[in-house]
Amino acid sequence: MTGVVFDIKEFSIHDGPGARFTVFLKGCPLRCLWCHNPEGLKVEKQLFYKEKSCTKCGMCQVPCEHSDCKEYGRCLHICPGNCLSICGIEYTGDELSKIILENKDFFELNGGGVTFSGGEPLMQADFLLEVFDKIGDVHKAIQTSGFANPDVYKKVIEKVDFVMQDIKLADSNLHKKYTGVSNEKILENIDFLKGSGKDFVFRVPLIPGITDTEENLTKIAEIVGDCDVELLKYNDLAGAKYKSVGMEYSLGNIKNRDEDFTKYFKKAKIR
Repeated sequence: MTGVVFDIKEFSIHDGPGARFTVFLKGCPLRCLWCHNPEGLKVEKQLFYKEKSCTKCGMCQVPCEHSDCKEYGRCLHICPGNCLSICGIEYTGDELSKIILENKDFFELNGGGVTFSGGEPLMQADFLLEVFDKIGDVHKAIQTSGFANPDVYKKVIEKVDFVMQDIKLADSNLHKKYTGVSNEKILENIDFLKGSGKDFVFRVPLIPGITDTEENLTKIAEIVGDCDVELLKYNDLAGAKYKSVGMEYSLGNIKNRDEDFTKYFKKAKIR
């Protein structure tokens, strides 16, 4: 079985306990307007074009005989500024597991492990489960929107040691408006997670005027109760990569608000 990965970050310290590898799997069923990884939305490999570095020399437009270039209509290898690349690498379960296991000693020394993010890693659940089985007792974490059929969610969660569970919008209609999907499955899976006995944290993105409203955060606080919560500031550079994959960023130039949002989570432990 193969999976499609768009990035692997080594020695990350923000994606779970200890120093970790974070593996970003391509494909996501949500279309959050504030997504800062647009190259992770489609499962398929994509052309990634760094327009700001391009000198418009036209060399990539000259026909070439490279087999990997033909489907993109450009030569991927000739650009003097390295402006063209393919986003997405296919790995077999054995190949990805080997990379992870080669670093097992480092993980154990630093109390870390491997974290799977995306995109939405649950979109490649079968591949994920295969890798989990192959890497044995390496500490496993997942960053997820929770949008998946409950049976798929449960299978994956039962295999991991730590879960970073997003919760964006409590209202289903608003959730669909801003992410493209309703939140019924997510809330059902959150109920399972809270009773699973797993170590987890809820992650709340603070998107100005969308998720950081008093109404939304008050409702989210009711859902999470006294569980651990991490509040994530809006990424001001969220729109920077959209042109590189032929997309437009629709939120425009919004800025984080200067407010103490922890006040809405009086029962929860803020990480």
